[in-house]
Amino acid sequence: RFMASIIDEDKALVAAAVAGSEAAWETLVEKYEPRIYNQALRLTGNAADALDLMQEVFIGVFRNLHRFRGDSQFSSWVFRIVHNKSIDLVRRWRPPVSRSRFEDDDEIASLPAKVESEPEAQYAQEHLNQSVQLLLSALPIEQRIVVELKVFQSLTFEEIAAVQDISDNTAKTRYYAALTKLKKLKSSENSER
Repeated sequence: RFMASIIDEDKALVAAAVAGSEAAWETLVEKYEPRIYNQALRLTGNAADALDLMQEVFIGVFRNLHRFRGDSQFSSWVFRIVHNKSIDLVRRWRPPVSRSRFEDDDEIASLPAKVESEPEAQYAQEHLNQSVQLLLSALPIEQRIVVELKVFQSLTFEEIAAVQDISDNTAKTRYYAALTKLKKLKSSENSER
């Protein structure tokens, strides 16, 4: 029931935005901006690229809003655009030369997070954000996107398959392969300490 009201609200906002309502468009942007930014940051690994990707996504959403038919959830449609723009970015982007752990990762440390104002809690959260980002960056982009959609966006394998235009089984295979790789990376990181 709660999900149905979100879907109906999104459809109403899209219809109003297509009809020219700036307020409806701003509401959609405000609603999806944090999720898209966080996804872009986890996929790209730095704030500047994440902001560029988020901007490209919203331009793509705005230009194509009239094409949203409501056959799927608006969020699934938006994350399909995020997926396509991410793949485009990765194709244009050259991976950086291997960096040492936590070197020049100030933008990763500043990942938005609900953190207590205590310095120790903030430091612990920043350290966790850095660790997660470094582990995710070691995955191939196809696996990274599936992990992003499953873990951080809470999509089902069926929704992930629709977003990526792959089969459910391929989505599951990529996800479990990514988990296996992440476990190996995490255990090798722990053994280095």
